[in-house]
Parts: sequence; C-alpha cells; structure tokens
Amino acid sequence: MRRPARMALYASMATLGSLLGCVLLFLLARKVEEAAFHKKVGPRGEAIRHWVVRNGFGGILVAAMLPPPTPFKFFVLAAGVFEVPLVSFASAIALARAIRYFGVGYLAVRYGADALPYLIRHKLQVTVFVIAFVTVSYAVSRLILKERAQYAAKHLKQ
Repeated sequence: MRRPARMALYASMATLGSLLGCVLLFLLARKVEEAAFHKKVGPRGEAIRHWVVRNGFGGILVAAMLPPPTPFKFFVLAAGVFEVPLVSFASAIALARAIRYFGVGYLAVRYGADALPYLIRHKLQVTVFVIAFVTVSYAVSRLILKERAQYAAKHLKQ
C-alpha cells in the first residue's frame, strides 16, 4: 500500500517464492515411493492421487487456488509421486499463485488505506463472510475429495 508502483514486483516475488518452494517439494516427492505417500497423507491419499492423475494441470491449478485449510501440500506431493510432468505442474502453480498474489496486490493498491477503516466499520459482516467463505471452500474441497475417493474405490474393485 505504501509503494503501489512496486506491487507487480512484490506479487512476482511472492509468486516466484511459492513456485520454487512447490517445485522443490515436487522434486523431493519424486524420490518418495507411493507407499510412503499414502502413509503420510492417510485415507485421503487415494482421492488426491485420483484427482492429480486424472486432472493434471487443471487439478493442480484448482488445488493451488483453494484457500486454507485445504491440504495443498498433499497435492504437490501427489504430483511428484505420480509423475505429473514438471512443466505442467510448474505452469499450474505459477498461474494459480500469480492470480492469487496479483489479485491481493490489486486490491491493496485499489483500496489502499481505505481498506482498514472499512474492515473496522464492518467487522461483523466481514467476519461472517470470511467464516462462510472458508467453510464453503473447505466443504467443497472435502466433497471433491470424497467423490473422487468413492469413484476410485469403485473402479479399483472392478
């Protein structure tokens, strides 16, 4: 907010830092066996594996855009373990993080110092909205993983 002209630099650095961290974890996961992945992730492992293998670029893009408390690092691990192409993986992460960080940067530049007084004046509404948004996002991510797990379990039996 203090240096709006640097917003693109800050958003780019945040995007690059996130991308590098994810690629490092991805490369480490390539060295891990599938059994170790399932042991670390637990019962959601099969759903995450199915999501990543089936959806590739789009699956990673969507997972990277979901807000916390979505277990994003599990998707990064799964992409490495199940050998999603590195270029596809890195492209999805870079795009998702750029959208997130440039979006936040835009809002900071656009609303600047007016954002804090607005949030203070409307703290109840903002709190309810944030809680509702996180709850709905979490429920949607759990529903996606549950449906994928059921789909995978059904097809593994056949």
